[in-house]
Amino acid sequence: MDERKLYSYTGIFDTPDEIIHAADAVAGKGYVKYDVHTPYPLHGMDNAMRLKPSKIGYATLVFGLSGAVAALLTLFWMAAVDYKLVIGGKPFFSFPAYVPIIFEVTVLSASVITVLTMLFIFFKLPNNSHPLNSTGYMKKVSSDKYGISIQADDPNFNEEEVKLFLSSLHAKDITPIYYDPEEVNYKHVILQPKFLGFLALVAFLTSGITYFTLNKLMYMVPFNWMDEQAKVIPQQKSAVFADGFGMRQPVNGTVARGQMPFLYNDKPEEAAVNLVNLLLPSKENLSLGETKYNIYCSPCHGYHAEGDSRLRGQFPNPPSLHSEKVKNWTDGRIFYVITEGQNIMPSYATQLTPEERWAVILYIRALQRSLNAKESDLK
Repeated sequence: MDERKLYSYTGIFDTPDEIIHAADAVAGKGYVKYDVHTPYPLHGMDNAMRLKPSKIGYATLVFGLSGAVAALLTLFWMAAVDYKLVIGGKPFFSFPAYVPIIFEVTVLSASVITVLTMLFIFFKLPNNSHPLNSTGYMKKVSSDKYGISIQADDPNFNEEEVKLFLSSLHAKDITPIYYDPEEVNYKHVILQPKFLGFLALVAFLTSGITYFTLNKLMYMVPFNWMDEQAKVIPQQKSAVFADGFGMRQPVNGTVARGQMPFLYNDKPEEAAVNLVNLLLPSKENLSLGETKYNIYCSPCHGYHAEGDSRLRGQFPNPPSLHSEKVKNWTDGRIFYVITEGQNIMPSYATQLTPEERWAVILYIRALQRSLNAKESDLK
C-alpha cells in the first residue's frame, strides 16, 4: 500500500470546449478544492469554475488605507507640529498640497505589501516546492493540453468516485499526484535565524555599497568629473581675469544672438515714427494677440480695452484704449508703451516677446474697430 500522501487526481483533455465542460461539471458536483491548468487563458473559465472574487483585495485595501493614514499623520506632524513654515499665507497643514504624496504612498504601500503577502504567505517563499511541479501532467498542460486537478483535501473527495467521475468526463491520463517529502515536511522559515541573517546581510551590503557609491566613489578620480567641472559658477572667483570676477559684463559694442536691445529708450516720438508692425492681421496672429492680451492686459484694461479694471479698486484704473488719443497713436507708439511702460504701467518686455507685443497691438486695433465700427465696416 502506497504510504505517500495523496495531493490530488489529475485528468487531461484535448480541447478548450472539453476543459470548459469539465470545469463546469466539477463545480456542479460540489467540489471546491480543484484547479484548472491551460497553456493560455480561456475566456469563460472563471464562470465555468464559479470562482469567487479573490480575498487578496481586502488585504490590498487594508494596506493601502494604512499607508494613506500613515502618510497623512506623518505630513501633518512635520508641517503643523514639528517644523512650522508659513508659505504664501497658507495654513501650516495645507491638505491639497499633500494629496499627491498621500496618493503615491497609498499606491506604493498597497502594491508592495500585497506582493510580499502573496510571496511569503500564499506562495510560502522561500519554499518553492509544489506537488505538481515537474510532473508529466504539468508538462502537458504547459504545452498543448488542458488539465484539471481535484485535491484530496476537498470535503467531497473520495478516491474511487473521483476516478470514475473524471472517466465520465472523458479525461485521459487520470493520474494520482503525491506530495514531495519537502512539501510534506515544510515549515515556515521566514523567522528562522538563518533566513533572517541572510536578509540582514543583504540589507547591510546594499546600504553599504549605496553609501560608498554616493558618498565616496563619486568624489574619487575619475568619477568626480561631474562634481569638479572646468567652469566658473555664478559668484565664483576667477583667476583668469585681473579683477577676479567670474561673472563678466558683455563686451562693449556686442549684442547676444536673439537679444537685440530696444533702441528707443525714453524716445516715444521716435518709436512712433520708426517702428512699424510687420505682422499681418491673420487669424493666427489675432488669436495670439487675444491670448496674450487677456493674460497680461485685461486685468487692468478690461477684456474690451475700455479701462474697466477687474481688480476691484486695488489698482488705479487705466484710461480707455478707445480714446481718440490712443486710436490716433501709431502702432510704434503703442509698442513703445508696452515695452517701456508709462506712468504706473510697468514694462512688459520681459513677459512678452517683440512678436507677441505686435500681435497684442493687432488685437487692440481689432477691438478699437469693433467697438467704434463705421457704417462702411458693416457692409
